[in-house]
Amino acid sequence: MGYLVLENGTIHDPANGVDGEVRTLWLKDGQVVAPPAEENPPIDRRIDCRGYVVMPGGVDMHCHIAGPKVNIGRQMTPEYRRAEGIPRGEGRRSASGGLLPSTVGTGYMFAGLGYTTAMDAAIPGLHARHAHEDLLDTPLLDKGFYLLFGNNQFVMDRIREERTDCLDAYLAWALGSTSAYAVKVVNPGGVENWKQVSRKTVQQLDEPVPGFGVSPRQIVRNLAASVDRLQLPHAVHIHCNNLGVPGNSETTLRTMQALDGHRGHFAHTQFHSYAGDENDPASFRSAVPQLVEYVNEHGNITIDVGHVNPGQTLGVTGDAPFGYFLSKLTGNRWYAADGELESSCGVIPMEFQPQKVLVHAVQWAAALEWYLMMKDPWRIAMSSDHPNGGAVFRYPEIIHLLMDAPFRREAIARMHKTLGDRTILSDLDREYSLNEIAIITRAAPAKMLGLTAKGHLGIGADADVTIYTPSANRTEMFQRPRYVVQAGRVIVEDGEIGREVFGKLFAVSPSLDDGQLPVIQKWFDDAHTIRFRNFAIEKQHLGEVQTVASS
Repeated sequence: MGYLVLENGTIHDPANGVDGEVRTLWLKDGQVVAPPAEENPPIDRRIDCRGYVVMPGGVDMHCHIAGPKVNIGRQMTPEYRRAEGIPRGEGRRSASGGLLPSTVGTGYMFAGLGYTTAMDAAIPGLHARHAHEDLLDTPLLDKGFYLLFGNNQFVMDRIREERTDCLDAYLAWALGSTSAYAVKVVNPGGVENWKQVSRKTVQQLDEPVPGFGVSPRQIVRNLAASVDRLQLPHAVHIHCNNLGVPGNSETTLRTMQALDGHRGHFAHTQFHSYAGDENDPASFRSAVPQLVEYVNEHGNITIDVGHVNPGQTLGVTGDAPFGYFLSKLTGNRWYAADGELESSCGVIPMEFQPQKVLVHAVQWAAALEWYLMMKDPWRIAMSSDHPNGGAVFRYPEIIHLLMDAPFRREAIARMHKTLGDRTILSDLDREYSLNEIAIITRAAPAKMLGLTAKGHLGIGADADVTIYTPSANRTEMFQRPRYVVQAGRVIVEDGEIGREVFGKLFAVSPSLDDGQLPVIQKWFDDAHTIRFRNFAIEKQHLGEVQTVASS
């Protein structure tokens, strides 16, 4: 196999200190390699990148693309997919489009925007097999998923008993058995509380979970400590309690403090950054300045934003209480499911109307405040919690808003007329550079995930490259890459999917204290509807797996 040579592009590779330098990239065997020393090296293809912007392939560290909740969302909203689709072509299958495309369409959608890696943010252990089936059928991406533990009954029992040895073993066993990537916490304790027929959608951080005697604070702190003891490459990934509720910024701040110095990644922080009275929706306003000040001062915390975009979307979450709350608030159709002993899920169609609805306008603005007020772009990642805040194909609009202050001011003027009373967004004049966009969409999420071969273009990096045609209209520029290369293969050319190839799965395999397995097995067989021996997923059902070493 010969080289793929990307010649004379203007490269933005912040992980290696390259900011707009004209260079040539040599790609071979799925990696970025040094220029060959031999004369007349075998070259399969040269691409003239003169005048083009060259970045590493995009990395979305928090999205929903696999598993039962996503499939329920597809079933609930066929109207979202009817108007859009991708026809069959040479080397390419047909696919549905829209907010939640088919598995095939998902790969095409992400790759068509220049993304080559995507991580599903919430999979129950008992549904991991289902998630793997979806990911195996999702082309053009490297991928993985996070496993849910924040309402796991075995976890809560061990925390109450202060059995850290058994807790560590259980996390290691579950992650290894399901070939998952990270520990995920969703509404810790709050989901289990709600499932016990309380229908209580607000959970205080120090309020014990009925029947377990542990609080959300204890769950977060103990799981964060366990993740650090296991030396997992990614921090505990936290979806805080009280998502979407006025005044929830206090819960978010206290959850950050509860880490007690351990690593923690806070997901879709925009949805957890509100001031006001939980009993008074009219009091809703942004509390980003207070939270971002804390995050700026605490290097153990990273975040992704969860920005919202005007228009239709779909709530797809492991936080069933939040879905229930929205269903009561909006009257929209709603679906919930119980993941036995582990979790729940909620699915609800939504529409954001920030021009008309003040709450939606504050949410739109709060996301931009996070981006613009965060001092260190290496600790913030772009996300819309796809498809919750908006589909991934809306990312170019957010990039435009970040890079162009006059464009942002025009957008603010179109929002709800009293937005200025609830947010300081109009006072922020910062503009992101191309290099900073490369950080928050590529280099930073790869670093947060511990994926050392992603998010950069140095020697030995995965040969994932996105090539854009420069334009002052940043929406247009980032909507349609000129070329996308995944693992050294050109998969998108002039915005069109050229060939369907399949990427690898990222997983972890932390060391396990086998002496704890009899305890885990007895509990599992006594409590679950499936047997312990049937939980682990055989490697032959996973495709290509890359096990990422401990940090």
